[in-house]
Amino acid sequence: MRAIVTIDPSTGGEVERIAYMDTATVEERLSAAAAAAAGWGTLAAVRRAAFLRDVAEVLRAQRDTLARVATQEMGKPIAQARAEVEKCAWCCEYFADSGPAMLAPQEAHSDAAHSYIAFRPLGLVLAIMPWNFPYWQVFRAAAPALLTGNALALKHAWNTTRCGLEIERVFREAGAPDGLFTTLLMSTDDVDALIADPRIAGVTLTGSERAGVAVASAAGAALKKCVLELGGSDAFVVLDDADVERAAKTAVTARFQNTGQSCIAAKRFIATPYVYDAFVERFVSLTKELRIGNPLDERNTIGPCARGDLRDGVHAQVSATLERGGELLTGGAPIDGPGFYYEPTVVSEVRPGMAMFDEEVFGPAAAVVRASDADEAIALANATSYGLGFSIWTRDASAAETFAERIEAGAVFVNGMVASDPRLPFGGVKKSGYGRELSAFGVHEFANIQTVVVST
Repeated sequence: MRAIVTIDPSTGGEVERIAYMDTATVEERLSAAAAAAAGWGTLAAVRRAAFLRDVAEVLRAQRDTLARVATQEMGKPIAQARAEVEKCAWCCEYFADSGPAMLAPQEAHSDAAHSYIAFRPLGLVLAIMPWNFPYWQVFRAAAPALLTGNALALKHAWNTTRCGLEIERVFREAGAPDGLFTTLLMSTDDVDALIADPRIAGVTLTGSERAGVAVASAAGAALKKCVLELGGSDAFVVLDDADVERAAKTAVTARFQNTGQSCIAAKRFIATPYVYDAFVERFVSLTKELRIGNPLDERNTIGPCARGDLRDGVHAQVSATLERGGELLTGGAPIDGPGFYYEPTVVSEVRPGMAMFDEEVFGPAAAVVRASDADEAIALANATSYGLGFSIWTRDASAAETFAERIEAGAVFVNGMVASDPRLPFGGVKKSGYGRELSAFGVHEFANIQTVVVST
């Protein structure tokens, strides 16, 4: 029987082999999930909310164990892995506390005696999730979908298969009905047929642009609701009046957290003339202080890239940028020895047409861009096919909010790092995808927004 082989990216050694599910097992799980959705959707929202609180309790009780699994499978530094599990618990608690009100019927005035808008579940939602935040990406989709009354089937990334099975176990131990959350261990080649299955009511994907095109095509062919959270090449703009020290410290976290493997990580750092030199000097200095090594060592803040091909891809982008005139300030090479480590890297004098400007860099390498003034900085920030998040640094907050009107991105953070928050809608524009996760918008994405009109 074919098996999924997971690899420890810190050593390059095999972690475990997990058999793919055969057709009969997948069919059995889908049938159970569809049945669970039918029953779950009839429960009151407050009962579904109580279940999410129980899930949060299990997550916190097993935080350290879950974190270690993520670190072993995809190389996340252990402290960051624990923080990810904590964030999942918070997400469940937020929707438990605030979600039922989001699902309350809304009065809508019309010529009828009574009219209102109700939010009904769609049924079974398929979640296709990536490896870089193997818990958070799943819970970010699952918590609002389950609260709305849907069931969830998870097709996780192959290299975080155990994380997917651990999530299923967490839901089961929290008291989930059989099939409410089910993991499907199947090949990516079988996803189109899965999307077309009549028991699947909608699809949510977090992944690459290429994966988004494939899933959107399959969902469109089957007329299924689809939410896509894809790549990003987020700009981090430092204007002349910015607090350079604070901006530089945040820039290091924004670029190198999770070893730079995040869709909303800042990737292009654009600075205006007055602060350019000071910002770059401090940014590079702080980057050199990052400690890289075994992700299970609490002292290390940078782990390996999750796979060897990912490390090779980052190095190819850095090398191509240097060949076009970029200036290497630190790093720039794979680290010899076991595992998929890459030096934390900063390249300056990056311009449009260079790989590190035009492409998403999914690893520990930062591109620094020189802008002549604030207007050019905004233009450079928008000069990308992506539109996920944007960070702008200035002491003039009102001016920053004016600039926000010109930004082509799903989120704008002023004097702060772009991050996802259960209380705020999350998603992008352009090739970063469509639809929104989290907040009331995320709750309503996989709801039948039903108009009810009562006439006497």
